[in-house]
Formats: sequence, C-alpha cells, structure tokens
Amino acid sequence: MVKAKKGAVKYVIDCTQPVDDKVLDVASFEKYLHDRIKIGGKTGALAANNVVITRDRTKLTVASPADLNFSKRQLKYLSKRYLKKQQLRDYLRVVAASKNSYELRYFSISGGDDDAEEEE
Repeated sequence: MVKAKKGAVKYVIDCTQPVDDKVLDVASFEKYLHDRIKIGGKTGALAANNVVITRDRTKLTVASPADLNFSKRQLKYLSKRYLKKQQLRDYLRVVAASKNSYELRYFSISGGDDDAEEEE
C-alpha cells in the first residue's frame, strides 16, 4: 500500500491496452465502480467515507483513508464483473501489476501456427 497524504491508500487500475484499442470505455467503468463499491456492506457510501475515484485518460485511481481498510480484492472482483457484463472477460484479464495496482491485459494466445508448420 502506498501511503499518501494523512494515511490515504491509493489503488490504481491501469486500462491502457484496451483503451488504446478502443475496446473499453474508462468513463463507464468509473461509473460502474462508483455505483457498486461497498463500504461497510453498503453501496453508495463513498462520499461519506472520503473514498475518491479519479480518472485519467487510461487509469482509474481509488483513494481511501487508511483506517477504512478498503479491500484491493474488491476492486479486482468488480473489475472482473464489469468485463463479464461488457462481454470482454474472454479477451481481458485483471493482473496485479504491483502491491497497489491492477492492470487489464489481453490473454496471450499463441495462434496454433506451430502446429500448421509441423503438419506440412
């Protein structure tokens, strides 16, 4: 966890690859997270608990007070649900890039070219 001002914890979701390919819309992803992040078992309690979601062109940052014990795992779960809802789950995966960040990456699929060459 990265400590920022007054014990705030920041988690970053990097969506660079799918956004560059125009597969994912960061604004709708941000709205999805804003509507569905739970704090204390309740959705819609972000402002009351000083949790802030900010958006760059390709990155989302969720900042929360350290004493809130905000779960990084919940971000992964919600990211996967969003991908499933957008029917992108078969192509993208959520990977922990560092201790405080996730990254959306494409599955690395080897196209079976080796088998075709061996058969000929």
